[in-house]
Amino acid sequence: MTEPWHEELRARGYRVTPQRQLVLEAVTALRHATPEEICAEVQRTARGVNISTIYRTLELLEQLDMVKHTHLGHKPPTYHLAAEAEHVHLVCRVCGEVYDVSPDVADGLVSALERDHGFETDVQHLTVYGRCRNCRK
Repeated sequence: MTEPWHEELRARGYRVTPQRQLVLEAVTALRHATPEEICAEVQRTARGVNISTIYRTLELLEQLDMVKHTHLGHKPPTYHLAAEAEHVHLVCRVCGEVYDVSPDVADGLVSALERDHGFETDVQHLTVYGRCRNCRK
């Protein structure tokens, strides 16, 4: 079966290259991954793919709105599928685990920022730091 992103690339006039396919598969599998982590995943099956190919591919896929990036702390950006971009990131400062939660959890904050400051919030880039349930035990 053809993946929806295969059709999306073709509809926009781009070929489905092995590198693009491998990068999209890695982004899907890893959920929130840096370009270096994506490269390591891709190189498990295609050793000849280098980091510059990963960066170029991610840049194209982001321009096509197929992937999005976010900054989780002072590390390189992490990438995830654009179709799954509507979430708030919870990052544990102890174990480093990243949890995705519905943007609805920020409704009160979003409403208060709009009401009190006239500020329209982009919650898909919201990251909250703290300690996860496991690390609090």
